[in-house]
Order: sequence, then C-alpha cells, then structure tokens
Amino acid sequence: MTVSDEVASKDGVASEAMCPYRMVLEHVTSRWGVLVLIELLDRPYRFSELRRAVGQVRQVSEKMLAQTLQTLERDGFVHRDAKPVIPPRVDYSLTDLGREAAEQVRGLAMWTEARMGEVEKAREVYDEAKGRG
Repeated sequence: MTVSDEVASKDGVASEAMCPYRMVLEHVTSRWGVLVLIELLDRPYRFSELRRAVGQVRQVSEKMLAQTLQTLERDGFVHRDAKPVIPPRVDYSLTDLGREAAEQVRGLAMWTEARMGEVEKAREVYDEAKGRG
C-alpha cells in the first residue's frame, strides 16, 4: 500500500483530504516523478524526447509517463504546452513551483549518491548483526 491509497478513516473521510501534503510528496518522490522532475530541470522536452531521456536511467512505458506528467501538471509542477500544428507538438516544462521542487529532489538524489557507500556499509553491519551475511 502506498501513502496515496485512499483508505477511509473511521468517519469515512479519505486519507487525501486528511493529509494532502502526503499525496504531493508521493508524486514528487515517486519512481517516475523524481526522474521527470530532474530531467526537466535541464530544458523543456517533447513527450518522446522525455521518454528517451528518462529511459536512459530506467525504461518507462508511455502510459506511465503520461500519468506521471498529468499528475505533476495537476499539482502545478509541470506546464503542458500543446501547439496547434500538424503533427501535434506538445512540450513539457517546469513551472516555478516545479523548478523549486525539482531542485529539492535533485539535491536529495545527489546526497543519496554521495552517501551510498555509507548506506551500503550500514547495511552490511546490520545484516551481519542479524545473521543475514
């Protein structure tokens, strides 16, 4: 179960209504949300370009990328610019709010990368202590 699962409380109020910031946090830190936000920090992308860029890290389906972009657009992080041309052209970019969130997410990603050695060492110590090593 994820944080965003709408599990009703005793009085029938959905968890989203009770804790809306948890939904936003989940969207920003989701598997695809992180990658999309960080990628869009560099420049605006067309859908297929963004899919290829994100796919360099981890393969993403069209459906999943579309859902992620819609969610981030709804939250005010991504701007979708559909141009009335043939063939259709749609560009995705970060809003000011999205840029702020993306910078925070990138900072956490960079911190994680820098500290991964310490995390791995802590895991080894833990596993040895628990008899898993």
